[in-house]
Amino acid sequence: MVQSIARNPCPEPKSALRATLLASREAQGGEADQAARNEALARRLMEAVARHRVSCIGFYWPVAGEFDARGVIAVWLAQDRARTAALPVVVERHAPMAFHAWQEDAPMKYGRYKIPVPQEERVVVPDLLVIPCVGFDEARYRLGYGGGYYDRTLAAWPAANRPATIGVAFESGRCDALPHENHDMPLDAVVTESAIY
Repeated sequence: MVQSIARNPCPEPKSALRATLLASREAQGGEADQAARNEALARRLMEAVARHRVSCIGFYWPVAGEFDARGVIAVWLAQDRARTAALPVVVERHAPMAFHAWQEDAPMKYGRYKIPVPQEERVVVPDLLVIPCVGFDEARYRLGYGGGYYDRTLAAWPAANRPATIGVAFESGRCDALPHENHDMPLDAVVTESAIY
């Protein structure tokens, strides 16, 4: 099992901690080890998603060594034709994101930050978000890439319709405590290759 290098309360600034955790993620074992981690994480993510009765999942396009959730989402979609999946789209800087419908064979184009987004711009409203984490802590607070897009998106969501949130991370990103602000919201769950928190 990979141990986090950040297993103590994290006094360092978020930017330094982010760099440390990203370096730790990049240094995780060889291809065979990574394949086993990905397989275990996929099983746990499928289990976590199955706990929610939802019809639309918003998830993310994998970048920078993140777990690729597309296979899990494709299996989930295939189980019921009425289901929808969506990818986040940065419409403008420092604003809440929109979600555009995605299918496994959907034509893609580059969005802001050169992250692929669906070519068809059909807006949907997810009732569950699968969110990438650089790091997370025991209270399920998330450390992302520092852009604040998920925070702004969730803050702008009407409270009555706020989606459930599942963070996805590798165990190497687990911390005892992360610095967080008053506006930060903990995730409902975090899934790693080792556990569902």
